[in-house]
Amino acid sequence: MPVGEANQGVREFLRDRVAQRLDGLPPAERRVAEYIRDNLNSITFATATEIGEATGTSDATVVRTAKALGYAGLPDLKRAAGREVGMLTEPSVRLRSRIEESGNDTTTLLDHVFYEGVERLVETRRLLTESALDAAVTALTEAREVVGYGVGPSAMPVGYLTLRLGRLGRRARAMSATGFGLADELLGLRAEDVIVLYAPGRLLRDMDVLLTHAEAVGARTILVSDALTDVLADRVQITLPAVDSASGLTQEGLSSMLVTDCLTLGVARRDAARATATSELLTSLRTLVAPQDHHDPESRRPR
Repeated sequence: MPVGEANQGVREFLRDRVAQRLDGLPPAERRVAEYIRDNLNSITFATATEIGEATGTSDATVVRTAKALGYAGLPDLKRAAGREVGMLTEPSVRLRSRIEESGNDTTTLLDHVFYEGVERLVETRRLLTESALDAAVTALTEAREVVGYGVGPSAMPVGYLTLRLGRLGRRARAMSATGFGLADELLGLRAEDVIVLYAPGRLLRDMDVLLTHAEAVGARTILVSDALTDVLADRVQITLPAVDSASGLTQEGLSSMLVTDCLTLGVARRDAARATATSELLTSLRTLVAPQDHHDPESRRPR
């Protein structure tokens, strides 16, 4: 699928759903739906209770409205709203909205950020199935080499994945290059390898090239994503959901990092002997490069 078509795949606008289903909703749910339609930006920061108070309803009514509109729940609806706002709003405007919505006091800031973080992690756990995780762990343990790929903020979980796998005795490398640099890094890809692609919400041309080449050589692919799991379902072997930030308040890789923890712990459990042996070797190597007496300040001075 061309990149342009893939990115069009996430453009199912929330406002269109409201327009299609509004007349069939009970009065209270209709008020909530109208409020959501007219306040897409602010609802990405709001809790069910806050939306209920703004519409003179309840948090239960807000959740029912989200489901009546065809979403799994309020977090799912908020992600759709966040994507729509992101496509229609300039980055500087979105940043200003985040600053304004975070409040003027530290307590409000903390509440907003931690609430969204918890909401993202809970929703990721709801979407992440045991069968998908088991399949991904199996692929990683059978791979000749694991290749992680992500650009921008997604390079962080990639580096974390490959570091953890290396410490478990697995061959792994991280890629984040684009353009001609990516072409060079793809030369070593083999059929026995597994690519783990971190792509939260937008399919870049470089990712499209990566997937096309992986298919050509027969390498398996695992996708860790939010909006692209359905879009790329026919181009990857395994998809793992990692819920992105609807508002931009929390870091892009938050959910991906925890999914990565699940993957690496699963790999360690599959071959505990190798993991333990590698850990012991790492400890011995650290002892060799560390100062003889780490309690002695003199031993840490440059020589």
